[in-house]
Amino acid sequence: MPFLTAQNARLEYELIPGQRAAPQLCLLHEGLGCVALWRDLPARLAAATGCRTLAYSRQGYGQSDRLAVPRTVDYMHREGLDVLPLVLQQLGVDDPVLIGHSDGASIAMIYAGCGRRRTRGLVLIAPHVFVEDKTVAGIEAAAVGYRTTDLKQRLARYHAQPDETFWGWNDIWLRPEFRAWSIESFLGGISCPLLLIQGADDEYGTLAQFERIRRGVASRDITELVLPHCGHAPQRDQPARLERAIADFVAKL
Repeated sequence: MPFLTAQNARLEYELIPGQRAAPQLCLLHEGLGCVALWRDLPARLAAATGCRTLAYSRQGYGQSDRLAVPRTVDYMHREGLDVLPLVLQQLGVDDPVLIGHSDGASIAMIYAGCGRRRTRGLVLIAPHVFVEDKTVAGIEAAAVGYRTTDLKQRLARYHAQPDETFWGWNDIWLRPEFRAWSIESFLGGISCPLLLIQGADDEYGTLAQFERIRRGVASRDITELVLPHCGHAPQRDQPARLERAIADFVAKL
């Protein structure tokens, strides 16, 4: 897998060619994700839409460079405002459709809502714009699972430094100061079409996130999809429905 350099960190990425006239897609992974954990979704979306499709692993994930220092509460702000623009610029992706999952959805909203660059559309999978009690409870349960199950071994298949990847995400979300985290101030700057997707059985959040997004964004072009029999990761639990929903959304842009 190729690498690029952004802010002195080597980041792995996958870039699938597409039709020049089509929109360009960029997938932004969750708090424990990486390029490989999207499985074959990037390739399937590229085939279904004809779009040039990018996925990359943020610093501290997959085979990208390890974190130089622990994350701070504003780490998603830094990704959306500083790192993502550099990645897109280097790879010639402009006016993108951002497809973000969980943390990746937050990063996508920060990028689109800051008012500095154009965004063709947003696909927000299990998004969070504020911290819910359910989210904290889910992350606390994940910490127990990491200590007591084979979760570390499963993550090690995809991440070069599984301990750093897991605890770098888990620790920051469970800090008391993170309870006040919010990106609602960015919502008013989002005017592009949105597709909101959540599993009905998501263990990390509720549809209150949809309500805040719907109430806060400038866009009136909002489609919502709640997937039955689906948890926090539709790409794992409902891959065919996820692919179809995204392809239909992109076709209308």
